[in-house]
Amino acid sequence: MTEQAFPKLLSSQIAFDIARTMLDGFDKHYRLFRQASQQAKRYFETADWRAAQQAARERIDYYDRRVQECVQVLEAAYSPEQLTDLVWRETKLHYIGLLAGHKQPELAETFFNSVSCVILHRSYYHNDYIFVRPVISTEYIETDDSQPTYHVYYPAADGLRLALKRAVDNVGLAVPFADLERDIEQVEARMVDAFGLNPAEPNLQLHVLSSPFFRNKAAYLVGRAINGPRDYPFVIPVLHDCQGHLVLDTVLTEVYHITLLFSFTRAYFLVDMEVPSAFVGFLRSLMPRKPRSEIYTVLGLQKQGKTLFYRDYLQHLKHSSDRFQIAPGIRGLVMLVFELPSFPYVFKVIKDFFPPPKDTTRAQVQQKYLLVKHHDRVGRMADTLEYSDVAFPLARFSEELLAELKQFAHSLVEIEGERIIVRHLYIERRMVPLNIYLGNAQEQENEERLEHGVSEYGNAIKELVAANIFPGDMLYKNFGVTRHGRVVFYDYDEIDYLTDCQFRDIPQARNEEDEMSAEPWYPIGKHDVFPEQFGRFLLGNPRIRHYFMKHHADLLTRTYWQSQKDRILAGVVDDVFPYPQQIRFCNQTTPIPAMHNPAAAPPILENTHHE
Repeated sequence: MTEQAFPKLLSSQIAFDIARTMLDGFDKHYRLFRQASQQAKRYFETADWRAAQQAARERIDYYDRRVQECVQVLEAAYSPEQLTDLVWRETKLHYIGLLAGHKQPELAETFFNSVSCVILHRSYYHNDYIFVRPVISTEYIETDDSQPTYHVYYPAADGLRLALKRAVDNVGLAVPFADLERDIEQVEARMVDAFGLNPAEPNLQLHVLSSPFFRNKAAYLVGRAINGPRDYPFVIPVLHDCQGHLVLDTVLTEVYHITLLFSFTRAYFLVDMEVPSAFVGFLRSLMPRKPRSEIYTVLGLQKQGKTLFYRDYLQHLKHSSDRFQIAPGIRGLVMLVFELPSFPYVFKVIKDFFPPPKDTTRAQVQQKYLLVKHHDRVGRMADTLEYSDVAFPLARFSEELLAELKQFAHSLVEIEGERIIVRHLYIERRMVPLNIYLGNAQEQENEERLEHGVSEYGNAIKELVAANIFPGDMLYKNFGVTRHGRVVFYDYDEIDYLTDCQFRDIPQARNEEDEMSAEPWYPIGKHDVFPEQFGRFLLGNPRIRHYFMKHHADLLTRTYWQSQKDRILAGVVDDVFPYPQQIRFCNQTTPIPAMHNPAAAPPILENTHHE
């Protein structure tokens, strides 16, 4: 820090008081965050799935509420005239001092930035007043002895089976297992087979994170086996069987399956972490290709994920030279989508106006994206990062993109010298649009890939249905294909809760005039849906229709949709497994319909980023 930025004497009591208020605000936030995560264990033990989902949704809003509370306290206590450059500069320095010995310094720095950016003008965002870069190291932060980051077990002493049993027992779940010895035996056999472990090896260790990961109807034990110089990741899902007893459902040993478990298309975990950076470091050792930003996000620390993502983006921008351009694919009526080809994300801006048949507003579109943020995404809806007042280098924008922004989103863009400011946008993982994927498969006459795309499309819709989501606009262009070949929905302006929809059959025509009419002869309500019409818009291509009818003909019937709606209204919470059905031990729980199980590892796509 420059001499000008670092006063020789920190003399402002106001600066210290502001720093103390901001850190108190963060500490309150993280205390409540941990309490919500700790309650997840009780919800799992009592199988109170609705309460668990509600707690996960409510926790997402904790951060913004604490930021707003802190802003209100500061604005009530100090006038703008008191917040001089010197005071705010000293505030940051006092805050750094207060973070000595803190267990979550990186999160506290982000909280400081969030409060500061509400109070200050955006011209301050890249100066010494905020944490543009982290100041406090998160390396080797000590945890309390009562809760280490992970427990270590040595199979050479008593055998791998006993070590695994101790790891399960240490979780302390207050529900009996149906047959823990049987389950442990299966886990041991799978791990020995997958890793080639020798339980008698004196250097063999098991490291298991001290807190289980809770999401939906499962708890997950996350660990790694250390066998000499090699690390082997593993995750053990714990479920309830139909009698209410616990079972170890399988053990995930492939990085591919573990990565899907922590995918950006899934809801955030609830896990109690005293030192979150230590958990992130542990998980990064299991999934070295997954960015830290995504790991923080999937742990429910989405604001820290945004901070790290934006820092990564700025670094990429600094070391690249390509230009922002309109994203390939069919242009949307609601969103203007652009990309930086060398960067594996897309930027989405809501247009100022929407031509027919779209009947919505910007506020309504934002509400739909907020709904997805709070909802269980079941591996089939992409998470988005929402930003305000993002500055881009004007010289890096193509002329075509600049013209479209000015024409379709004029109210959201502002040019300041050599920068263009976008007042509001979403950033989302880039995927291959499904319509392009299917078109390429047909051109290449790749029937296996074509069938896979159509089958995955139907799987995606059915898993969304299981989560009480009706996609609305089901055209292929609104779905993307990830690097792992999974089909994911990413256009949210027309989604609704399935339970809000009225599924109907098309009435019989009353006469010949009705049959020949270009317009419906029957009344249609706002939420009416006619599944038998889907084929008219989606299945014009005979090859696509063949594979669709082979795998998902039931999607064209009212019976299917109404039955799913009735199940949800009856309080049924469906299982949507984040790992393939075929790797489950499958001898304890009632089998679930195949539609709710991801397929085995599909062919990897070229030139797309990992999920």
